[in-house]
Amino acid sequence: MGRRWRDGRGELVVQGDGGEPSVRVRLEIATSYRARTKGLLGRDSVDGAILLSPANSVHTFRMRIPIDVAYLDRGLRVIAVRTMRPGRLGRPRLRARHVLEAGAGAMSAWGVRKGARVEVVVPA
Repeated sequence: MGRRWRDGRGELVVQGDGGEPSVRVRLEIATSYRARTKGLLGRDSVDGAILLSPANSVHTFRMRIPIDVAYLDRGLRVIAVRTMRPGRLGRPRLRARHVLEAGAGAMSAWGVRKGARVEVVVPA
């Protein structure tokens, strides 16, 4: 079930619980070493979310804003969600294959929580 994306844009779909509708969010995809390394560094805000793949940990050194970080397994199920202030080093997550980053507080508003499943949609 390996996933291969390219640097670019797409949409993050957060599956709703029970009868809740799914949430769709603008997504930036960073798969190259250069794009993953840059991530959200130097930005004052985040428009939607950014997916780092492959990745199992992040840091917030040289970041200007606090961020939400969701660790995803290979099936795009959320393993853990953390809010990180600038200047922090996140613990690597052994089962994580991808990392989602967004502005602090955004993920709970979208329903991204441990056990939730997300989908990445890219234009054809």
